[in-house]
Amino acid sequence: MKIGNIYAAVPQNLPEEVFQTILTSNAIKIERIISKGHISPDTQWYDQDQHEWVIVLRGRARLAFQDEPSVYLNSGDYLNIPAHKKHRVEWTDPATETIWLAVHY
Repeated sequence: MKIGNIYAAVPQNLPEEVFQTILTSNAIKIERIISKGHISPDTQWYDQDQHEWVIVLRGRARLAFQDEPSVYLNSGDYLNIPAHKKHRVEWTDPATETIWLAVHY
């Protein structure tokens, strides 16, 4: 058994958003995402086959949804995104790392 720490090994230099799989099986995938000022391109919408539950553990972010208002997330805020709900990352805090935990199920 290996103990991990969600806040460990956060890169100082983040030229790209970091996606790290923590656990995966046939039914679930849990990943840590680290953003710092990263956003999705204006024309890119995530349209996933699975539901996604996300929580912002540190930092701040704003998610855009097609045909709905944007949602602001602060540390501790979580949200369930149904499968095929088109969304994108509209903003993440450029001054500090935003650490997300995402559960795809």
